[in-house]
Amino acid sequence: MKFIIRLHAEITIKSKSVRKRHGKVLVNNLKLLLRDLPETPKVRWLWDRIEVTFAEGLRSQTLHDQVVDELQRIPGIAWFSESIEQPLTDFDSILSAVLEEWQHQLAGLSFAVRVKRKGTHEFRSSDLERFLGAGILQQVPSARVKLNQPQQEVRIEVDGPTVRVFGHKQPGLGGFPIPTQETVVSLLSGGYDSSVASYQLIRRGARTHFCFFNLGGAQHETGVRQTAYYLWQQYSRSHPLKFVSIDFAPVVEDILTNVDNGQMGVILKRQMLRAADHVAAYLGASALVTGEAMGQVSSQTLSNLQVIDQATERLVLRPLITMDKQDIINISRQIGTEDIAKSMPEYCGVISNKPTVKAVPEKIHEEEAKLNPDLLEQVVRSCRILDMKTIAEETAAQVAEVTTTAEVGAGATVIDIRSVDEQERQPLELDVPVLHIPFFRLAQKFTELDPQKQYLLYCDKGVMSKIQALYLQELGHQNVAVYTRDTRRAE
Repeated sequence: MKFIIRLHAEITIKSKSVRKRHGKVLVNNLKLLLRDLPETPKVRWLWDRIEVTFAEGLRSQTLHDQVVDELQRIPGIAWFSESIEQPLTDFDSILSAVLEEWQHQLAGLSFAVRVKRKGTHEFRSSDLERFLGAGILQQVPSARVKLNQPQQEVRIEVDGPTVRVFGHKQPGLGGFPIPTQETVVSLLSGGYDSSVASYQLIRRGARTHFCFFNLGGAQHETGVRQTAYYLWQQYSRSHPLKFVSIDFAPVVEDILTNVDNGQMGVILKRQMLRAADHVAAYLGASALVTGEAMGQVSSQTLSNLQVIDQATERLVLRPLITMDKQDIINISRQIGTEDIAKSMPEYCGVISNKPTVKAVPEKIHEEEAKLNPDLLEQVVRSCRILDMKTIAEETAAQVAEVTTTAEVGAGATVIDIRSVDEQERQPLELDVPVLHIPFFRLAQKFTELDPQKQYLLYCDKGVMSKIQALYLQELGHQNVAVYTRDTRRAE
């Protein structure tokens, strides 16, 4: 079994030395991430492609799916596909290989055969394309040829004496391999914006550490750590990352006590940047990353952002600056952080009655002079720095403590915590009582339920239900567990 990987287009147009460096970094990342598979492949850099090759004759659907899942989440890959290779003999042998791979996938679809040749041959690419197209139509009568924008492209490469028949073209993340760009620190709150902003920098090849300002105690940190762990495990596991947790409640209290109401939001953001600047210096990071979008809230006007940035000399990156909120939510859904963001309660540091939308630097400096000058350094010095692997171990241990069952006992009630759309698409039909409470309302609604009854949380994949059960148990609710269904084998 062999996979052919193509680099992101922006890499291929760079100078020879830069392209070579990106290729080598990606090869090393692939080796690190694929070595945990049941079988370890050989990874080779061949300038225009990277080959991932398993032992001859080794092929299983389970291993194939595991490889595809990994390759789809590694920055720097434009696309990849499985490659079936054989010696070039005649057109009939090529057709046999094409039919073996594609015959069952083309029924009822439009297709086009694309042949690319390297070297000198006695036939033209168009000759082979027509032969293969006719052969496919003969074996798959319901398929039809469509040269412009077909539903499927059947790709064949004739490279000297070798023929490669490519399988389905799988999209990659694009971007650059980690860490071909400089290190950054992302201010992570666990919501939609900061998780998407962090992902954008990871995808762009930057080693992205996480800095968290705790405003809501242990429950708040648990949720944000889940987000950081998810982003690391899914998209940047090839490299160690840090999670820095700073108890910012004393700073917020200082602001609430001493600062003019209308200036609070801007000053809080400035204090966060100052604290994050210390973290970045410790971690050797070149820039700070935030999830701010222009005009989304009062502190995110251009005037206020300019004043906020003056709190640090370090570069502040805002990858979402021109994005609409719905666009950000859509990306969070694609990358898998939407569920955690929905379940994250709002932890507002300060709420101003009439927040300024055009902060004046002189007024901000005047208000900041009222703050405790030593407090910020104190909270930064007291921060907790965790390695992402440590969080992974702790997360696994915490989730393992949540009771999971496929049986609903007498008197128990199942709570379907999925969104309304998910419930409508795939209803949960049981012979026991089922409540429908979306997970982002569960913490509030659970206090209204009978504390003497047992409740079982349900979601499609079982991840969010375990996280929510863990939250509720931390809040003191011990009458909660997780319900799973044996029929969900594919999930």
